[in-house]
Amino acid sequence: MNDFLTSADALHGTSSSRRDVLRALAALGTAGLALPGHAQAYPSKPIKLVVGYPAGGSVDLIGRVLADAMAPRIKATAVVDNQGGAAGAIAAQRVATSAPDGYTLLVGSSNELVGTRMVNPAQRYDGLKDFTPIGMMATAPVVLTAAPHTGIKSIPELLDLLRRNPGKYSYGSSGVGSTLHFAGELFKQKAGVYMTHIPYRGVAPLTSDLAGGSLDFAVLSPSSAMPFIRSGRITALAVSSTQRLGSLPQVPAMTEFAPLKGYELVGWYALMAPKGLPADVTALLASHLQATLQDPAVRKKLEDAGMVLATGREDIGRFMAEESGKYEKLAAFAKMRES
Repeated sequence: MNDFLTSADALHGTSSSRRDVLRALAALGTAGLALPGHAQAYPSKPIKLVVGYPAGGSVDLIGRVLADAMAPRIKATAVVDNQGGAAGAIAAQRVATSAPDGYTLLVGSSNELVGTRMVNPAQRYDGLKDFTPIGMMATAPVVLTAAPHTGIKSIPELLDLLRRNPGKYSYGSSGVGSTLHFAGELFKQKAGVYMTHIPYRGVAPLTSDLAGGSLDFAVLSPSSAMPFIRSGRITALAVSSTQRLGSLPQVPAMTEFAPLKGYELVGWYALMAPKGLPADVTALLASHLQATLQDPAVRKKLEDAGMVLATGREDIGRFMAEESGKYEKLAAFAKMRES
């Protein structure tokens, strides 16, 4: 690295010096990044991508797509490590307290980076302060779904059912403080209806119970819901974005219905590292992440799962702060904060 810094000082020198610097810069993207005080270049060992949910959900999907596509670019092995529980907060806590060396990263979502802190005052980490953001990966609306036994096929039918039977029906989410939970509470707030919230430990058991008829309604990620929607095992009622989803064009947006006008709440995914990650490692990872998200094969896999890919130009710190304010107001309205 000292040789590289010496070459950088020569930028204002001869044209051959400039060429040497350009070659050195290019080497950073292809041969790894030599860190000060380290004999080996980064990365020199496998990178762990921590996912705070069981296999089968949207965060797990994006983590595995990222591991497969980004690892060859960065010339390292990437391993997905599923550590489910507490709507992603258990995994996030472990990553937040890991060494900031670039070998333990969080495939994070709006759940554990913003949502869980609004309902759990005992949470020991702060998603806005205790991580180094590497970059946004994607956003995705959620979808409100019904079990076949309810006979509900549309939002007007659902609203009528709930108004005639206050408190009788329930909906499930992937956990307290999850984006799915917040989306369900926003639906209740906007529509002025009541359903009992049932938290699950991840979307796989949630979707299974909904399709099996032991749950009435659920808020799901599109990637988890689509196989069940397409097979007719559950019914999609509406998506939480302001526009219909390209992969589910027949499903209306919540805001298309007068009682839900202005409804919008989408999940989002970001690659995060422990606080204190060196700036050069952060820059290297961010560069490879942006390149990976531009890969047509990656884009197709994630868009087919209902995601809208990030551009790589997002101000992630500002975005997370704005989302935090939105979630905080909703948590207060719905009295979601635990005592």
